[in-house]
Amino acid sequence: MSYNLLKGKRGLIFGALNEKSIGWKIAEKAYEEGASFVLTNTPVSMRMGTIDKLAEKCNTIVIPADATKMNDLDNLIEKSTAHLGGNFDFVLHSIGMSPNVRKGRTYDDLDYNLLSQTLDISAISFHKVLQICRKRDAINEWGSVVALTYVAAQRTLYGYNDMADAKALLESIARSFGYIYGREKNIRINTVSQSPTMTTAGGGIMGFENLMDFADRMSPLGNATAEECANYVITLFSDLTRKVTMQNLYHDGGYSSMGMSFRAMKIYNEGLEYRDVQDDKSHTKS
Repeated sequence: MSYNLLKGKRGLIFGALNEKSIGWKIAEKAYEEGASFVLTNTPVSMRMGTIDKLAEKCNTIVIPADATKMNDLDNLIEKSTAHLGGNFDFVLHSIGMSPNVRKGRTYDDLDYNLLSQTLDISAISFHKVLQICRKRDAINEWGSVVALTYVAAQRTLYGYNDMADAKALLESIARSFGYIYGREKNIRINTVSQSPTMTTAGGGIMGFENLMDFADRMSPLGNATAEECANYVITLFSDLTRKVTMQNLYHDGGYSSMGMSFRAMKIYNEGLEYRDVQDDKSHTKS
């Protein structure tokens, strides 16, 4: 069902790779709600994914750009606003990648050159996008910018590695730029902390399937899907949330407020019972 929440609005969407991507789902929902937008991703990602298929579905174009390169971003924004016939009303940053994770480097044995790449790709790119948009005055008054993040920015989660540092930096950038953009043009900037979601990037995190299962058992409402995240982000792009800014907004079924749930404790107790049985068997044999 469409509510025309974004009718007449223009946007820029970073990070849609394939049908598993949250950015992909947000693009589909934005189109359903009446928006026009430009899609963008790195040339390498475009070869790996199927973003052209999404562009055709949403009646738009794809402009390749590396969000870590200022010249690429400058060119992207110039061509995007020209194609759309005006400035942006919304921008989505859905970019994240850790070379350390991909290479199996653990947090206590990071390659620092790769760490710099993680931070640049996953967080500093957000600052670069905002800085160039501001210098070009490319976002309309009362516009909305959203970046996707994860609770590992606040809590330690096994295997999330240096991406946790990147997400913490990402959220800080949203607050700092949110103040500047808010006072100048009433532009709001927020981050959405989504449930663990099986995207191409998420699948590379150590033990990700077990993490998803644990989060689902811990959350009173269960994990939020990519489609549900898209619905939420659309409300943040809309005029219904004009006074929401500089916030890290949890979209995780209640996970971030939990300490322990009955469902998670039940699994834990079953594990303890199994361990006790194994201990009894080993004592009998001895």
